[in-house]
Amino acid sequence: MAGMDIDGDVEESARRVQVRFVTKLKAPFKAPPTSIAIPSNLTRLGLSSIVNNLLKAGKDEWNPEPFDFLIDGELVRMSLEEFLLAKGISAEKILEIEYIRAVAPRKQEEPSLHDDWVSAVDGSNSKFVLTGCYDGFGRIWKAAGSCTHLLEGHTDAITSVCVVKPRVAQNGSDQIVATASKDRTLRLWKFDADESSDQIKRIRAFKILHGHNASVQSVAANPAGDMVCSGSWDCQIALWQASRSDTGDVVSVKKRKKDADEEDAQVEEEAKSTLVGHTQCVSSVVWSQDETIYSASWDHSIRRWDVEMGKDSLNLYCNKVINCLDIGGEGSALIAAGGSDPVLRIWDPRKPGTSAPVYQFSSHSSWISACKWHEKSWFHLVSASYDGKVMLWDLRTAWPLAVIDTHKDKVLCADWWKGESVISGGADSRLCISSDVCVL
Repeated sequence: MAGMDIDGDVEESARRVQVRFVTKLKAPFKAPPTSIAIPSNLTRLGLSSIVNNLLKAGKDEWNPEPFDFLIDGELVRMSLEEFLLAKGISAEKILEIEYIRAVAPRKQEEPSLHDDWVSAVDGSNSKFVLTGCYDGFGRIWKAAGSCTHLLEGHTDAITSVCVVKPRVAQNGSDQIVATASKDRTLRLWKFDADESSDQIKRIRAFKILHGHNASVQSVAANPAGDMVCSGSWDCQIALWQASRSDTGDVVSVKKRKKDADEEDAQVEEEAKSTLVGHTQCVSSVVWSQDETIYSASWDHSIRRWDVEMGKDSLNLYCNKVINCLDIGGEGSALIAAGGSDPVLRIWDPRKPGTSAPVYQFSSHSSWISACKWHEKSWFHLVSASYDGKVMLWDLRTAWPLAVIDTHKDKVLCADWWKGESVISGGADSRLCISSDVCVL
């Protein structure tokens, strides 16, 4: 196939390499598969410029698109020449370079203001964002700046929130969410996610969960959506029924008049069981499969629990206080965690000698407060830190894909929303939404 010669804005002295740009992207992002000679001192910006020139050829209009580049499955984060040298790749043959759309937000929504620190966020339902705040209120947002529901009842700061059934299929059915608080309780709430109103609707919990004797730090739901688990400063993990209970489980029932004649029951309930083993605060819990719970603690350990047996089947010692934990990546099996240093660590428990992380990312400059895998990608995750930054990561490079610095203070929580937005909350009392992130 005939080759082309491309100059670009580089010094003439740069040696050239023959390359072919390939992609899995569909039109209009598919460049011709011709091999071309390009200067070897180009970085990803220069490569991106060349691909955009190839794509806009023959088109009346073309908006330049930022791209990232993979050689042998690894992202290029230096000049082409440096990369080939570091990896021992020959420049004598035609080099195949795969390009993908750069994973970085292309739009920042207006911040959604709260009355205190935004300590918790969940974006697992595409219809809304759930936030928890140090003012004791949970909030439902259908878009940036548009709060539809106020969850009132906690008597201290909310520390963690979760959507109990993120993928509810029935139309018009109530959505259930859970909140955990420093007031030592968890609360379960029901609301209609499709309901539209000009005014914020104030709702109270249909169930209050009692049993922890210290602040509750984390809450997570099982995949079936009928149970939640919680981690607390009392060093225990408690398991709770999320659905309406039989009367045998009810400790007491409170009723209050709602509009004049309608009565609304509020159930108080105790834990079904507890998992005991941690010796410090249980800072994060993830219920990844019906029979498996992962937990992280200030006792420097990450544990995997067999729910039925009530025992841990894996105990990773990390030598650091752990603040956050998530399970995802390849086979939904990789453990990501962050804590009392700037390093985001990832373990693969399927490998022998699991105690050593398989990846470590060190671009933050303070404690890591949150980490979350992208639901549909093996490679991508987001982290948040007390350094005020949110970072997007790809396992195929040690450098962050993007650094989001929209917060004016510590970032306390982060998640993905709708697969293409990053949401985060912080000590600046803001929910920030960074959208149009092209992961897939």
